[in-house]
Amino acid sequence: MPVIWLLIVGAAAGFLATRLMRTELGVVETIAVGMAGAVIGGLVLRFLIAMTGALAGLVGAVLGAMLLLWLWQVYIRRK
Repeated sequence: MPVIWLLIVGAAAGFLATRLMRTELGVVETIAVGMAGAVIGGLVLRFLIAMTGALAGLVGAVLGAMLLLWLWQVYIRRK
């Protein structure tokens, strides 16, 4: 069940992050970015704010995914 929840939160976070950052990615990349963002953002948010719950996880996942997309745009894709 945790893997399914990670996929759902990752898909939602990746979708929101790609829309907020105006980045076009495929479905697999969007979910991967969201999952990675969920891990990064969830750890950072829980460490700094010490909040728990689904809403905090989603907010952290979106913030982490946005950070990952920004780093990808700046250092890897270099427009």
